[in-house]
Amino acid sequence: MQRQNKLRETVSPRTLLLALVSAALFISATPSSAIVNKVLVPPITSKPIAGTAVNVEADRITYDPRTKNATATGKVVMVYGPYQLVATHVEYNETTGAFKANGSVELHEPNGNILQAEKIALTNKFKQGFAEHVKALLTNNAIIKARYLQRVDGDITVFENVSYTACKEEDARNGHPVWEILTDKTTHNNLTHNLYHEHPRLQIGGVTVLAAPYWVQPDPSVHRRTGWLTPYAKFGDVYGGGIVAPYFWALAPNYDLTLTPVVTYRQGLSGDVEWRHRLASGQYNIQAFGAYQLNPPTTIDDDNTWRGAIKTRGDFNINPDWNWGWQGTFASDRYFLLHYDYDNSLIAENNVHVTGLWDQTYVSAQALDFESLNAGIDPNYLPSSLPYVTGEKIIPNVALGGDLKFNWNAYSIKRKLANTPFTQVDHGTEQTRATSTVEWKTQMISQGGLVVSPFAQLRSDIYITNNLPDPSVVGGVRNTETTTRILPTLGFDMRYPLISSNESSQSIISPVFQLISAADESSTNKIGNEDAITVNYDTTSIFLTDRFTGLDRYEGGTRANLGFTYSLLGNNGNFLRATAGESIHLAGKNSFLSGSGLNGTQSDLVGSLVVQPWDHLTLSYEARVEENLSAINRQEANASLNFDSFSGSIGYLNFGAEPLYGRTVAEHWVSGDVRFRLEDRWYAFGGLTYDLYNASLTRKTVGLEFDCDCMNFKISYVGAQDPITLVNNNTIALSIDLATLGGTSVSSKF
Repeated sequence: MQRQNKLRETVSPRTLLLALVSAALFISATPSSAIVNKVLVPPITSKPIAGTAVNVEADRITYDPRTKNATATGKVVMVYGPYQLVATHVEYNETTGAFKANGSVELHEPNGNILQAEKIALTNKFKQGFAEHVKALLTNNAIIKARYLQRVDGDITVFENVSYTACKEEDARNGHPVWEILTDKTTHNNLTHNLYHEHPRLQIGGVTVLAAPYWVQPDPSVHRRTGWLTPYAKFGDVYGGGIVAPYFWALAPNYDLTLTPVVTYRQGLSGDVEWRHRLASGQYNIQAFGAYQLNPPTTIDDDNTWRGAIKTRGDFNINPDWNWGWQGTFASDRYFLLHYDYDNSLIAENNVHVTGLWDQTYVSAQALDFESLNAGIDPNYLPSSLPYVTGEKIIPNVALGGDLKFNWNAYSIKRKLANTPFTQVDHGTEQTRATSTVEWKTQMISQGGLVVSPFAQLRSDIYITNNLPDPSVVGGVRNTETTTRILPTLGFDMRYPLISSNESSQSIISPVFQLISAADESSTNKIGNEDAITVNYDTTSIFLTDRFTGLDRYEGGTRANLGFTYSLLGNNGNFLRATAGESIHLAGKNSFLSGSGLNGTQSDLVGSLVVQPWDHLTLSYEARVEENLSAINRQEANASLNFDSFSGSIGYLNFGAEPLYGRTVAEHWVSGDVRFRLEDRWYAFGGLTYDLYNASLTRKTVGLEFDCDCMNFKISYVGAQDPITLVNNNTIALSIDLATLGGTSVSSKF
């Protein structure tokens, strides 16, 4: 199956465009490869049921019994099975069954296409015919124009002097569409399902940029067919550059093979082969990559002559409630997929999973393994998990109108090394956990509008850990430990929404008060923290029952959360939203450590504000500040402006390091992006990210784009810093997409 991007848009200052497009197509495709799928949607000549009558409606009908000719004039509508002919003058011969029509002729075909012509003649029950100055309006919003059309025996249709485009006529410049494909003659054979083009030319802005003497392609009824796909070029640091020539092999309706050899000038032959198979219950694919290196790079782990990888994925239905599948990536070394531009991921997740979903029950079971695909990530730190199980069951209306919810979660994790990059987070070599929670919650609303939501929760944990770092024990590492916990929680949430309305807006302010009491978190020195490393304390988490992001840590003690939410909604669609709050630890052990913002008796204050004063401008700001307002510990601001001819945004972020919660370094940067119209549909765009902490540019991009309904052309430069290795990577990319046809692209890293 040909791999094509979804098509969109295209062009104007013609000289620059033609130079860039010609260069892109020259280095990325053979001349004829731009004429790809759906150049022509042919007529459908389905046969009406035998004996189907021709129904005629007209302002006036005359009939000559001697010649057996009928003439309809005025507004004429003729219907024959799935065909409908509309014209102002139609002649019909009863003996020969021939039609002749002129005057705003339209033939509506069974496939939804509309054929317009100055004159049209049809015989043999619409299977044979001739038309002059034809214009076909296709269901894919494309337009075909031809000087003549001739249909032979219902199986052969010949178009002469053909133009195909997906560009609207109002977008034409100098009498030409933004782009079009011209042919001297195009023949559609409905038996072979092929389109035969004589002298096809791709024109952009009326200038030919690609041409071929002859071209044969499948018609749109062919979705899969064995053959060569569109070749293209690729460039990279390790292999230099190469030509990619995919070959698709349609072995059966439900399985196929795609061979993609790549000939590179620095490393020789590389490529991949992909097998796809669809079954009654699901589908799977296997893709194998390989390279025989003539000049192996000297980087550790990748200096072998042979290198390769396998990626596979499958998804299958067991029954309406259950499904299963897998996902896997296995490489000869952690650099191969990145070096040959097959996968830019930092980490590969491999899993086998089973999922069930019915009524108000959810169950998921997985076997997980993580592999490093980046030089900055040591694979010995990454865990594997067998199993990883989670589930939820909700029973509504159990008591006092409340819902009863059961949650369960279990995993068994192993890794080779305990001292992971999170040096101040406890990670052992092995940990097994089983956690179950039962929760009851209801909601009560008073006549005055007070909303009270009481809840009760009981959680039980069991942990088995091995080689867990603990400086308080001899040797600094705990051997096998088994830990059990019972953790109850009680509390309520109380809100009192107050609404005020006037002619131009509506205001809603809602004070929030929560009181939550839970058992103290215990045995934290015996339990590794695998899934609750980060704590994102802000206005999105201030009113949560437990503000840890996972289950390996538990928020205990008695605390009160208080704050408010406010919304101002304008009748014109503009708005203002604000949230602020604080958490007060009243009793018991505080579960949080330094850097979280929640570790004191009184937490940091958190607040956020989003304002859209009019449709084109949006402003936002959120912050976490010391309770006495003496310092801002975390803040983020964004502004965006959006007009038809200009759009831009600027962002600012300042997060301090939180080594106890996985943030080993501080982040302090400012970022901006802009896009503006130069002329007609030409746009320039660019962006920068400046790291204020390290005084360096970590991202820079600049580019030029032409964008319209039928074509998109883009050339760009991107310079970015790898977040793990801090190595700068630079990429130049060029792409062109033509609506309904497809596109091609080429990029080069340096």
